[in-house]
Amino acid sequence: MIYFDNSATTKVSAAVLATYDQVSQQIWGNPSSLHALGEKAFGLLEQSRQQIANLLGVAADEIFFTSGGTEGDNWVVKGTAIEKHIYGKHIITSSIEHPAVLNSMAQLEKLGFEVTYLPVDKAGQVDPADVAAAIRPDTILVSIMAVNNEIGSIQPHLEIAKILQAYPKIHYHIDAVQGIGKGIQQLIMNERVDFVTFSGHKFHAPRGIGIMYKRRGRKIASLMSGGGQEKDLRSGTENLPAIAAMAKALRLLLNNEAAKVKQQAAIKQYLYEHLIKYSKVTMFTQLGPNFAPHILCFTIDGVRGETIVHAFEEHQIYISTTSACSSKKHVISGTLNAMKIPEKVATSAVRVSLDENNTLEQAKQFMEVFDQLYQRFAKINS
Repeated sequence: MIYFDNSATTKVSAAVLATYDQVSQQIWGNPSSLHALGEKAFGLLEQSRQQIANLLGVAADEIFFTSGGTEGDNWVVKGTAIEKHIYGKHIITSSIEHPAVLNSMAQLEKLGFEVTYLPVDKAGQVDPADVAAAIRPDTILVSIMAVNNEIGSIQPHLEIAKILQAYPKIHYHIDAVQGIGKGIQQLIMNERVDFVTFSGHKFHAPRGIGIMYKRRGRKIASLMSGGGQEKDLRSGTENLPAIAAMAKALRLLLNNEAAKVKQQAAIKQYLYEHLIKYSKVTMFTQLGPNFAPHILCFTIDGVRGETIVHAFEEHQIYISTTSACSSKKHVISGTLNAMKIPEKVATSAVRVSLDENNTLEQAKQFMEVFDQLYQRFAKINS
């Protein structure tokens, strides 16, 4: 089996799963309980928080735990809107955000907020000048992803951060779900950013756990009311086994990060250079520093994306149609639509997404199967 769908989810690593099991069985007290079992659980909770903070280069009291990227994005967008609505109701985002952001924006528009959706160029990137031009006196939030989940474009956050230095009251959020462990932490955790969201299952932690970084001093409304956990900002008994496992997963991910990124980039380059030789292949991802090392998006002209996915599946090779979150809905890629790619072409798009466990040998096997399928599709469409 070759698994090339890591942007959808990653396999929980054996070491991380061992931590999850150990905590589940041995440290099962409620961290909010006053007795010894609760204190032991609370100690591990805070130890995990500190470890994650150290790995991200921030303070422990700036780390909050969520159920994943979707909750984190919803929390930042809606929590900012609730907290800051008396100061303004204008928000800036890009036209290629994850649905967790875009659908949150749509809900806020129904409540009277105004949202500016920035366009992207042919490489799927926002122009920082457009960010600057969109800022108004009533702007309360700028939310732009780090790495696009469909084509892998990296957004120019260092330039955006420089612009927002002049607007310290505007909340600045980065959805970094696809960016962690990809060699761009300096861009993600830049000195101006206020909120950053991560999802554990994208880096070999269990599903249902995530991280939100909140800069010290920034205020945000709670969306989860209850017992007052997470400094009364995100109530609910903490998922301690998953939190401890995620802390371990993050440590393992960032260990030898540069070597892992180099390996993924080499595999991506191999696939890219071989795929573009085919006359009916259209490539949406590029090589170079403006694109993440692990995502490759392309089409076989005239063949629907789901057909390509299932054809590879017959050979036990697993890829996806752009965003896995929308693949079963058979909708056009939002990113490609924003890039003004014709619908006929966009419906053929598929995504290969790598991680540190993938090898060049797997890429070679992929290309052998690709050549067979390409010839098969050519006969069908001739």
